[in-house]
Amino acid sequence: MSYRLHFILSSALVMGLTACSSGKGSDVTYEGESCYTGGPIYTAIDSAPTVEAVRVKDGVIRYAGAATDNWCDSGEMINLAGSAMYPGFTDAHGHFVGIGLREMTLNLEGTLSIAELKTRVSAAIKDLPAGETLYGRGWIETHWPEKRFPNRLDLDEIAPDNPVILERADGHALVVNSAALKAANITADTEIPFGGDVLKDDAGNPTGMLIDKADALVRDLMPTITEPRIRTAMKKASDLYASRGWTNIHSMSFDPAGISLVQEEANAGNVKIRVYASTDIGGGFETSEFAANPDRNNLITRRSIKLYADGALGSRGAALLAPYEDDPENIGLMLTTYDTIMPVLKSALKDGVQVNTHAIGDKANRLVLDWYEEAMDAVPASERAIAEPRWRIEHSQIIALEDIPRFAKLGVIPSMQPSHAIGDLHFAVDRLGPERLAGGYAWRSLIDSGSIIAGGSDAPVEVGDTRIEFYAAVARKDLKGYSNQNWNDGEKVTRQEALKMFTIWPAYAAFEDDRLGTIEAGKSADFTVFDRDIMTIAETEILDVKTVMTIVNGAVVYSAKAN
Repeated sequence: MSYRLHFILSSALVMGLTACSSGKGSDVTYEGESCYTGGPIYTAIDSAPTVEAVRVKDGVIRYAGAATDNWCDSGEMINLAGSAMYPGFTDAHGHFVGIGLREMTLNLEGTLSIAELKTRVSAAIKDLPAGETLYGRGWIETHWPEKRFPNRLDLDEIAPDNPVILERADGHALVVNSAALKAANITADTEIPFGGDVLKDDAGNPTGMLIDKADALVRDLMPTITEPRIRTAMKKASDLYASRGWTNIHSMSFDPAGISLVQEEANAGNVKIRVYASTDIGGGFETSEFAANPDRNNLITRRSIKLYADGALGSRGAALLAPYEDDPENIGLMLTTYDTIMPVLKSALKDGVQVNTHAIGDKANRLVLDWYEEAMDAVPASERAIAEPRWRIEHSQIIALEDIPRFAKLGVIPSMQPSHAIGDLHFAVDRLGPERLAGGYAWRSLIDSGSIIAGGSDAPVEVGDTRIEFYAAVARKDLKGYSNQNWNDGEKVTRQEALKMFTIWPAYAAFEDDRLGTIEAGKSADFTVFDRDIMTIAETEILDVKTVMTIVNGAVVYSAKAN
């Protein structure tokens, strides 16, 4: 055997791999042979969960197995030096451009109170010209000592002259100040859009809280997102995600106009991870046009659409079968209707378009299952472009127990974000009461009923961290290790199942399981390498592991040594 030995963090390795890239933009592949051994290598294959060695040539896995005498004759040997390799991690539900924009705007993540919110806004607005809108995102009030939503009066104290629009972390609510209400002509008599709500005080005046589709009332005040800004956001999102070990993101609610931009940025080498774009649809949408142009290349794929059934649990917009425990007059909001969605579902089946529908509340999940089932009955497999459509329900958070088996029966994939459970369950019992939480964040029950789960993060709603999502799935505790009886400990998953939630199961959910998701011969060489073995270390240590390298198509797109 003839090879040169390099440790995984050596600068020689990083320089060698980048120098061997083909320079073909989104088709960048390491054009050479490299061999990995010297640490645990997990395949995400149940029958052969680990291997000793992996050989890659021209971006494709050529061998995965024992480190025999002749397994790597001429490739560059890469000693993992005890670091652990996994199939490339996929975030099966995020918002790619939003992740980048979060890094470029007023980021309100981690705000601990209304008082701190006001301090942050005051600092951001001090140099803003009068009349210019301040936009921020990321606040969430469920842990605040004030025990309430922020309102216009809070913002008026520190921003009387500029419209202020602050989006809740979940993207399903805004708080605005009086200047914004005035500029948008929102009064007590304003007609509320379908699927939205304008919260009012005891005197009937708007509080400044706009729920779901009521955000349309202030849309004209929102800062313009220019094409250069979008391109910058895409690069920032790609770089950030690669640094966290993600090789792929299923980007939800993707603006169709952005498809060409993300392809161009991938071709230019600025987007280095895979993006599976699930696009929003507008007026005049035709699935036949979409199906005829799937827009797939080596990194960027568009073959699915994103629909919305309801709002979010935190802002009490999730559609429920019974009223909210802490708001007895409210059952949430449906954001679409049967008459609107059914023609889309039927034409999507005929044209081979994947449908991914947001549903959080138990009513929304039931209705989406009902609508999917009716459409599938109306368009049998013989009339479909794809017999097995692999439709998804995004979030699937609160499900009536009798509806859980329906996912597997219909072949509907629950696309779920483990971090939601470890955050939401601090307040979910107040919204729903303990009985309805029996079907909340029900990973174990769904898997046991025959479903697979595509695991994601919903960033920028959540952080978008591989470690947090994996930890949440296996520990079902918050980041401080807390849980109680309302967290339903029995719904957590094994580490092998968690690994599949972020590798092979998202690959299946994107029709990419033929080339992604496992470490085996013939698959693309997408790898995530952590400095410690998340399959065996104590669960409390998972949150502290570091990304060593992220590899896509055999090419290093992130190296801890180089950063």
